[in-house]
Amino acid sequence: MATGKASKRWVQHVQETSNAMDLPPGIFKRSVRGIASGLKQAVLRSRRTKGRSKLQSAMSMQNLHINRSGRNLGRVDRAKLQTAKVELGES
Repeated sequence: MATGKASKRWVQHVQETSNAMDLPPGIFKRSVRGIASGLKQAVLRSRRTKGRSKLQSAMSMQNLHINRSGRNLGRVDRAKLQTAKVELGES
């Protein structure tokens, strides 16, 4: 498993070359409404989305963030992100 400099280069490479949408920094630190509206705005502006619908791309990015955070994501933050997911689905 890569550590330190090598893993940072891998992450940078993925961010630059993937078809995942571009997200503003700190989007997942916002309020529930802020996360949902920020994801919606980002996905509508981005040309780098997956082949599925725009909403599915936004949900996918949020799920990726939740899954990659793993145990480091606190109970309160995880609940906030799950609530934002529901709100995003309703918008």
